Amino acid sequence: MRVFAEHGYHKSQVSRIAKEAGVADGTIYLYFKKKEDILTSLFQEKLGELVVRFNEGINDQMTAKEALRKVCEIHFSELEANIPLAYVTQIELRQSDLGLRKEIGQALKRYIVFIENILEKGKQDGSFRADIDVKLLRLLIFGGMDEVVTSWLISGQKYSLTAQVGSTVDFFMRGIES
Repeated sequence: MRVFAEHGYHKSQVSRIAKEAGVADGTIYLYFKKKEDILTSLFQEKLGELVVRFNEGINDQMTAKEALRKVCEIHFSELEANIPLAYVTQIELRQSDLGLRKEIGQALKRYIVFIENILEKGKQDGSFRADIDVKLLRLLIFGGMDEVVTSWLISGQKYSLTAQVGSTVDFFMRGIES
């Protein structure tokens, strides 16, 4: 992750990744066919860890609004605490080729479905408007959080990302609360 964040995906060499990992170059190729596989694997692993944190941080007693706030808190705090991860997910992945972006999109599906389930819960219990388009809204929420993180990175992290949770979630709620 550090090599991709520091040098960018295209300038990251497998030999540099191997050195950072403390292994021989050939060892990398035992596990990965190409550099794209390393990035995809890293992203899948880190995204999987994030979804685990969501599952640990959200319980059935929480309202949909509380659950959505918790997702935003975890998303922002994890990326604020791991700037190389934030840089790779927000900047490098957007510069990759279409095939790699499609693979990453498949990894994102669990995250998007997690948000969708929260929205469905809120819609069913009446806390969210009955007329919301859950499939569209899940993407808008993810995209909104994504853009907040990208702007924070581009600014040079001049402010607290986690301090943006309240305003971000409040913005979402204005459009979906019943």
